[in-house]
Amino acid sequence: MGLFDFATDLGKKLFGKDDDPAEKIKQQIESDNPGIQDLDVSYENGKVILSGNAETAEALEKGVLIAGNVVGVSEVSADGVTAPEQQSKVEYYTIVSGDTLSAIAKRFLGNASAYPKIFEANREVIKDPNLIYPGQKIRIPMD
Repeated sequence: MGLFDFATDLGKKLFGKDDDPAEKIKQQIESDNPGIQDLDVSYENGKVILSGNAETAEALEKGVLIAGNVVGVSEVSADGVTAPEQQSKVEYYTIVSGDTLSAIAKRFLGNASAYPKIFEANREVIKDPNLIYPGQKIRIPMD
């Protein structure tokens, strides 16, 4: 899947200076259950490396976004995760100031009222469709 860049100072605050970042990120991914078995997470200087076996390509994508949308994470590599090939087209988008899910849906899907499709595709990183923030990276299902 490759390497993804994220905004280091934005996202969910999961760990403090006395916490093990890799363990906290692993717990977050597993609690949101994106479908990665035998998950292993390492963290060094803002870079997260994931390994394991994803049940679907979507589960892998969601795992990467969960790990990347954390304060202190600048990169996520998922080269160590095996997953089936992606069957549907997905684009990634980084939210900017002033964005709403409706505006993003209108731009990418052609219909503002299609925002629930984006929300559902990102439930692991967006808990409330009215609470998104600049710098957050999300998936846009294109089919």
